[in-house]
Amino acid sequence: MSITYLSKESYERLKEELKQLQTVKRRQISKDLEYARSLGDLKENAEYHAAKEAQGFNEKKAYEIELKLSEVEIIDNLNISSDEIRIGASVKLLDLDDKEESEYKLVGADDSNPSEGLISVDSPIGRALLGHKKDDELDIKVPAGVLRYKVINISR
Repeated sequence: MSITYLSKESYERLKEELKQLQTVKRRQISKDLEYARSLGDLKENAEYHAAKEAQGFNEKKAYEIELKLSEVEIIDNLNISSDEIRIGASVKLLDLDDKEESEYKLVGADDSNPSEGLISVDSPIGRALLGHKKDDELDIKVPAGVLRYKVINISR
């Protein structure tokens, strides 16, 4: 089993999505199947086949969310030290090549949004940052080459 890191908000959003899939969506698909069956011959019944396919997609999605929720660890910034980079940390970095500063927050994959500075701990940059401390210099291999950074600050 692999741990899925989520913010409290993402956890609640996934629980709500699962509830919708298991209640509202299942009921609608059940009604669609009932209607399609009433049309007669199921062999060549496009409505029936479409409803069965929708049912399969719905159940698969619900299973995936259940699995993710069973392996979740909610990120709680209150109990995490800011001495080293861990999930939930905000990190200010200095690019050693162009001397520009950037700031990132390390989050779980479901919360990542690089354009907003939310970097997944599963990304190459996120994995490379984990465990480093203030003033550490590091080289991060990415598909475009090597990024050279110095850790300026770590905060929660």
